[in-house]
Amino acid sequence: MTDDLRELYQEVILDHSKRPRNFHGMAEANRSAVGHNPLCGDRVTVFVRVDGDVVRDVSFEGAGCSISTASASMMTDALKGKTTAEAGALFARFHQLVTADPSKSATAAAELGKLAVFAGVHEFPMRVKCASLAWHTLKAALEGGDKASTE
Repeated sequence: MTDDLRELYQEVILDHSKRPRNFHGMAEANRSAVGHNPLCGDRVTVFVRVDGDVVRDVSFEGAGCSISTASASMMTDALKGKTTAEAGALFARFHQLVTADPSKSATAAAELGKLAVFAGVHEFPMRVKCASLAWHTLKAALEGGDKASTE
């Protein structure tokens, strides 16, 4: 990754961390889950409104580091209007991106669009859990669970 690209990615992550999108509770949510990363203390609640098989709205609340907050913010933007199957596939591609080496995650990065800003997270194993917390929490909510953890 070039220095310019790395700097752009850092700017995007900082922007979503300082001004998270969809950061609010949702009274009309019909699915939700609470996530916790016990290693660093990040906590997130993900709210989802699913109509039929389509994610109509998604939001989150919580407190965490910049990576955790930015990941949740960008996740909520990426999921609106997707089917639950598409949301599950997006989770799998994102998880591959943040956990695999770059040669194996190149396809995932190309398919993830803006979410590719998290491509460098795999270099920092402790940060993988920060980046993936909201995603694991979303998965729990969509599967009917109410809790998720990065343990």
